[in-house]
Amino acid sequence: MKAITLAFISLFLSFTKSGPDLSEEIAGAIRTGNAAAISKYFSSSVDLKILEQENIYSKAQAELIIRDFFAKHIPKAFNIAHKSALKNDSQFAIGTLETGTGKFRVNFVMKSAPTSAGGTTITQFRIEPENE
Repeated sequence: MKAITLAFISLFLSFTKSGPDLSEEIAGAIRTGNAAAISKYFSSSVDLKILEQENIYSKAQAELIIRDFFAKHIPKAFNIAHKSALKNDSQFAIGTLETGTGKFRVNFVMKSAPTSAGGTTITQFRIEPENE
C-alpha cells in the first residue's frame, strides 16, 4: 500500500512540476483566432508587433489589436515550427499562421515568474508577413 501511495505521489508531482505546455495552449488559441485566450497569458505590458503596428501596449490594448488582426485575417491553420526549452526563466515559439489573406510568421516570448507573481506570461508577441 505504501509503495502504491508513493508511486501515485511521484506521478502527481511530475505532472504538476511540468504543467501544461503553454506554447501549445497559445497555439490552439492562435489557430482559432481567439484573442481573449491569448491575452490571458499576457503580462501587464506586452511588446507587440502586428504587421506595421509596433509598441509596448497594456494587456487590454494588445488584446484589442490582436482581435482586430484576426477579424481581418481569419486563421485557417497555425503550426509551431520551433520552440525553445526553458532557459533563464524564458522560452519562445515561432510558427506559421495561414489565413484567408496570406501566411504570417508568429513568434512569442514567455517568461516564468514565481507563482505568486502571476506564473508564466507572454512578454513579446509578433505577427509579421511570412516574406519579411
